[in-house]
Amino acid sequence: MAGLLGSGHCLGMCGGLVSGFFMKIRAAGPAPYLAYHGARLAVYALVGLVAAGLGTVLVATGGVGLAQGLLQIVAGLLVILLGIDLLGLSPFRNRLGFAPLAWLRRQFVAATQKGPTVGALIGGAINGLMPCSMTMAMAAQATTAPSPPEGALLMLAFGAGTLPSMLSASVLFGKLGPRLRGWLLKGAALFVILLGASTLWQGLRFYLVMAKLAG
Repeated sequence: MAGLLGSGHCLGMCGGLVSGFFMKIRAAGPAPYLAYHGARLAVYALVGLVAAGLGTVLVATGGVGLAQGLLQIVAGLLVILLGIDLLGLSPFRNRLGFAPLAWLRRQFVAATQKGPTVGALIGGAINGLMPCSMTMAMAAQATTAPSPPEGALLMLAFGAGTLPSMLSASVLFGKLGPRLRGWLLKGAALFVILLGASTLWQGLRFYLVMAKLAG
């Protein structure tokens, strides 16, 4: 749902970037598109795997029950803050990414010189690492997944939700008006905030139950 509702955000943030990229590499046939979006989704899955793995390690280092509750509380708060950032209501703009932005930009530009399929593979992987509050929110949510494979599946599902808009970016970009993109972004941001609130509430309840058992 976050991926689908975030379609307007994807088009606004990455539509021009993606359409310009495919024009530069002169993509012909489905192979470059499959390589680009396959690599992007693979990076999302890897991010989810690592995030859930970190969450598992953090839980294992302390009292399992209490640590799990605290992790859910922190993750829920972070997801809510990133959702507020998507709405443009946060006084602090998210500048965090999975790699330095300047390096990502250089690699993305360099990928256009690698040929249609190889270049698309590299470009898609770089796209998956670019700063995005929506992606960061889902990665934070993935830290609360019961296991690393489930964290990878969570991020993979998010990436799959963005596929319709990203695959159509070269066609829809510029045709989907800013007002509609704005409404879609608001819907996605509200969904992210609700997801964070649900995680926060579950974490609070779990922490209180485990605190009573520990006492």
